[in-house]
Amino acid sequence: MDVLSRYEPIVEDYEAFLSACERPLPSVVRVNTIKATVERAKRGLAEAGIELDPVEWHPRLFRLPADQPGANWPYSHGWIHGQEEVSAIPATVLDPDPGERVWDATAAPGSKTTQLAALMDDRGLLVATDSNLGRLSALRSNTERLGVTNVAVTNEDARNHSLKPFGGEPYDKVLVDVPCSCEGTIRKNPDTLEEWSLGHVTGIADVQRAILERAIQTTREGGTVVYSTCTFAPEENEAVLDYALDAEDCRLVEFELPLTYRDGVTEWDDEVFDPQVERAKRIYPHHNDTGGFFVAKLEVLG
Repeated sequence: MDVLSRYEPIVEDYEAFLSACERPLPSVVRVNTIKATVERAKRGLAEAGIELDPVEWHPRLFRLPADQPGANWPYSHGWIHGQEEVSAIPATVLDPDPGERVWDATAAPGSKTTQLAALMDDRGLLVATDSNLGRLSALRSNTERLGVTNVAVTNEDARNHSLKPFGGEPYDKVLVDVPCSCEGTIRKNPDTLEEWSLGHVTGIADVQRAILERAIQTTREGGTVVYSTCTFAPEENEAVLDYALDAEDCRLVEFELPLTYRDGVTEWDDEVFDPQVERAKRIYPHHNDTGGFFVAKLEVLG
């Protein structure tokens, strides 16, 4: 936990933050509306003898006993899918419509991809990209179990993504949930910080900047890009947004989020960021009993 001490200046009630980081993470599932309604999933879980606790801010999320998310027949039938509560935020903020062209730039193992497909009513084009071939196997397995048919899976580096295989037309919306230092997953993965280094944080930020920049370049004028991470590091969050605002024709926009959050920080380690980064949202574990998360919404202007 010593690594997290660097965030004491920007985290209110730091002791409560640390205490939350040390507690196990609640188990959460998402109802897959491609195959089942919320009520049907509730009945299925009841028939399986599993108690559920609805998540207040999201009608398709349930908290289940820790040993149950993937150990029941509604899961096997694709009615539900295990998904951390904060992991459902990016697709919710992107909010794609049926029939749109959507790119999930770092998709595997597919929780957010399949959530996007459900929000699109399994219509339109959903391109799911990942550079790790092994992780793509999990993505394909999840899309098949959940009945997703509008997805096209590509094995490539998102930094070099090409529109040519999909007609050359830009996307309406892009999700950029980038690989990160994963500090916010410590409740689920207690060993996360054992190999933490500032060098890794700054190195992966280079990748994040390039992926976000490519996402903006492949999105139509007036389109939406959502950027998210599961880390607290401003180097991977506000600093990446600051770079994108300077490098590309885009702006950060306000959005609603029915969770307790804090605004993005505009200063860190002697750096001052574009004031727009305040429109991003930081989710800390002690505010909603979740993992840690960061999310921002951009509008492409040119």
